[in-house]
Amino acid sequence: MQDELTTLATKFQLGRTMITHGARTELTDNDIAAASRRHCACDWGELDPPDKARNDDAFRTEGRLFSRYRSATGIIFYIITEADRSATTVLLSHEY
Repeated sequence: MQDELTTLATKFQLGRTMITHGARTELTDNDIAAASRRHCACDWGELDPPDKARNDDAFRTEGRLFSRYRSATGIIFYIITEADRSATTVLLSHEY
């Protein structure tokens, strides 16, 4: 059976991807890869509905994109893509 995350359609490019030291230490490669695929598919993770709507607007108007995810072990982390899509950063919640 094909993994559901591999079938998500990429709607934008991440640009240069950077990972903070804390995120690199605390998160697995699988956590980061799965969340990155979701982020690129405009699945904003654990944001509340108003924040998801702001992201949808930012996607359409080429604004900054912000997603919130939880690792397999429960660690909350963010993925932020800059408005010009040149760079994306993965960071832990306390690093924001």
